[in-house]
Amino acid sequence: MALLMDPGADPEQGNQFVKKGKKHYKDAIDCYTRAINQKALNDSETSVLFSNRAHVNLMLENYRWALNDAEEAIRLSPSNVKAYYRAAKAAFALELLPEADSYCQRGLENFPSNEELKKLLIQIDERKKKDESHKAQVSKAIAEAKELASAIENRGIKLGKAMYQELTGAHSGFLLSKKKILQHLLEGTVASLAEDLCDEEEAGRQTLSKGSGKWIKVNEKKTLQAILRQPDYIIPGIPVFFVVSSKSRFYKEFKAGKWTPP
Repeated sequence: MALLMDPGADPEQGNQFVKKGKKHYKDAIDCYTRAINQKALNDSETSVLFSNRAHVNLMLENYRWALNDAEEAIRLSPSNVKAYYRAAKAAFALELLPEADSYCQRGLENFPSNEELKKLLIQIDERKKKDESHKAQVSKAIAEAKELASAIENRGIKLGKAMYQELTGAHSGFLLSKKKILQHLLEGTVASLAEDLCDEEEAGRQTLSKGSGKWIKVNEKKTLQAILRQPDYIIPGIPVFFVVSSKSRFYKEFKAGKWTPP
């Protein structure tokens, strides 16, 4: 290994920080980063540094950074088996299942006996099957609800007190639109948030006017790309994001909507 001029850029010191526990993980990352920035090592040695930093970021649940580092480690040294495992693990945590599967497969092509990659690939396959099963349940629920809603709409049936109360909780009969019937039929099911339940023509015309948006709670571990992919999150223009600390005095006003944009 080449001589590193920065005393704080010792990779071995970074490894020691990792062994000391979570309180020292940021110190470990700092050591690996300084060593990388020295650019005094060959590709294979630098690959190890990126892989080690990916490992620490995984433990800190910084999954996107971990994936970026693991990918760079693989680029520098395609024989770095730990980099494949850490890239797959980070992608799996980010719910990027095709990418996670690809990293496992590529790692196993080079290291077919690696048990960690085999176990992770099994977990990925199980998650994919679970997701496929969920999608099938959603599709079935929507199809059945649409069929029933169409039958009710086509016959012009006015829902009587008992049926209307069962569907809506109200106490009188009312002629519901197909959209409303679908919403009530699917409420509380796996398909309740699966898609916009308007008729296709209405959905094509529908836009969000100013002030018509609503708060949506999302998993903080997901990437922005994963959130914006959701078909039921409609953003008609350029999105604007506000980052507010939950510990600030302004947080309650912000959450309650008692504020105006600057």
